[in-house]
Amino acid sequence: MIYRPDDREQHLCGDKGYAGKPAQKVMKKHNYIPHVKQRGEEIPEKRANPDFKARRWVVEAAHSWFNRFRKLLVRYEKSIESYEALPHLAAAIIAFRKCGVIYV
Repeated sequence: MIYRPDDREQHLCGDKGYAGKPAQKVMKKHNYIPHVKQRGEEIPEKRANPDFKARRWVVEAAHSWFNRFRKLLVRYEKSIESYEALPHLAAAIIAFRKCGVIYV
């Protein structure tokens, strides 16, 4: 199990799905500092500050990268072990591509 560090504030970036009071309550209950912005709120901030980077789309980008591996979209593997190995392989390939090691 991985434990969160106690000496640092923990921030959680979310999209419109986390804007409701129940979601905010859960985030605060787990000692997160919620950052929930709508798309329209970031546009003026980007124009005013060229160094501003939106952080809440990291998960969506990762899902997009994984969806490029067609073998993950439709499960053709019969054994659980083979299928579970595919996301690990895809993650390794994505990481190597981001480092500039593999050009596949």
